[in-house]
Amino acid sequence: MPCFYIKAKPKASFNKVVKINDNHFEVYTTVAAEKGKANEAIIKLLAEFLNVSPSQFEIVSGFKSRQKIIKLSD
Repeated sequence: MPCFYIKAKPKASFNKVVKINDNHFEVYTTVAAEKGKANEAIIKLLAEFLNVSPSQFEIVSGFKSRQKIIKLSD
């Protein structure tokens, strides 16, 4: 179960995933960080980028932070 270290950029002017290295990413989303909506958008963008289902991701740390740790389940 790999973990990914995410630097979230909510309320950006575009949606984009930037791979820093194998398990570090910057995720830009146009969604504002309100009521977990940005977290949902980040998971959706990351899942699309890695070509896996969004349901396989779980935020382990950083629910209310721009620095997040997201685990990928089997």
